[in-house]
Amino acid sequence: MDEFDIERVADPDLDEPVLIEGLPGVGHVGKLAAEHLLEEFDADLVARLYSEHFPPQVTIEEGRSQLACVEFHAIPEVDLLVLTGDHQAQDNAGHYRLTDRILDIAEDHGVGRAFALGGVPTGELIEEYNVIAAASDADLKEELEPMVEFREDEPAGGIVGVSGLLLGLGERRGIPTACLMGETSGYLVDPKSARAVLEVLQDIVDFEVGYDSLEDRAEEMEEVVKKIQEMEQGAAPSDDDLRYIG
Repeated sequence: MDEFDIERVADPDLDEPVLIEGLPGVGHVGKLAAEHLLEEFDADLVARLYSEHFPPQVTIEEGRSQLACVEFHAIPEVDLLVLTGDHQAQDNAGHYRLTDRILDIAEDHGVGRAFALGGVPTGELIEEYNVIAAASDADLKEELEPMVEFREDEPAGGIVGVSGLLLGLGERRGIPTACLMGETSGYLVDPKSARAVLEVLQDIVDFEVGYDSLEDRAEEMEEVVKKIQEMEQGAAPSDDDLRYIG
């Protein structure tokens, strides 16, 4: 296999679509949000992008194997091109080259602007989910300011992976790009944060979705949180319990 292989599946009818990226990251916020869009709309698989920079593995679903890849899906009714997948690149050079290929495919489909979706960790369990943002373009930042928070020097350390590079490399290609990041503890898969991000995105891009499935997942995670809180309120660990720190 070459460094990158593109399997083209369909040629959708899109009019200057918006690219939405949701790959694994903090709290799986972006991935949950992107997959929810695909569940809510009649999405069509457009292409799969394979790379030797992904982990050397296949996923198994109902006994069938699928080589590690990312996928592009089209939602023609709202002109979205949605990027999802289970993996990011495993090395620094791979992140850059993968993002370049993603932008190549986006430009092939006439993408006019892009939104990367993700989470920003707070380090603690939270109840109110704010969405903070970063933008590559001053006009786009001005458009988003009534809907999100732009915080000085946040997220600390910047934005890594495909989400960050879409801003940097997208700007170099003249594609206005923003990253929408839902606050999340960083400890758990966070459907509530994914919903907060989607609620902002739907105002920007102008679409409507339901949230029943995300609410169901949020209820499941609330049960997990309750158990964690019960453990935290339990007896303090003894010295013997602290002998091993992993």
